[in-house]
Amino acid sequence: MGKRLSEMSLEELWRLFPIQLTPHQSRWAEQYQEEEARLLAVLGRDQVWRISHIGSTAAPGLWAKPIVDILLEAAPDACWAALKEALLESGYRWMSQSEGRMSFNRGYTEEGFAQQVFHLHLRRPGDCDELYFLEYLRKFPEAAKQYEDLKLGLWKQFEHNRDGYTAAKTELVEQYTRQARRLWPDRYQPERNR
Repeated sequence: MGKRLSEMSLEELWRLFPIQLTPHQSRWAEQYQEEEARLLAVLGRDQVWRISHIGSTAAPGLWAKPIVDILLEAAPDACWAALKEALLESGYRWMSQSEGRMSFNRGYTEEGFAQQVFHLHLRRPGDCDELYFLEYLRKFPEAAKQYEDLKLGLWKQFEHNRDGYTAAKTELVEQYTRQARRLWPDRYQPERNR
């Protein structure tokens, strides 16, 4: 019997789960819709302020890792311990936690990626830079192309170094996010959407 994921080093995990990019797939939107419905049933609609499909799988036409990213902004009065427990019981793995944020994934196995893979980012309402970034890519095709070219250029260099891959994209992501926040300063903030 091989090692459990929790027993593997970061390097072993990166080997088992390399960076893989594929052309855009319409099924990613369908997978998101199915998972959104499942999450709302598991957590209860009253515990969720907003749930969104984010990341490159949500940007039409972009090459992406075949991992559906989900941003779940918890209701202001939600119990985070209860949310965490419900997510773990529903098959998600807890990955990390910082002030006002938790990360989970589903679809990582000891044999590699499952057929469907999800990253879930649990946040407070309004902690949603990813929505600004995604909207910027959708509104400005030249920016989306530049981002895609950057990812394709980094892919093989960082195939087994997820942190390096993410770090190498950070400057461009932050630049486009700042530009989007200037263009649409309150678009995704709680007081505007409630």
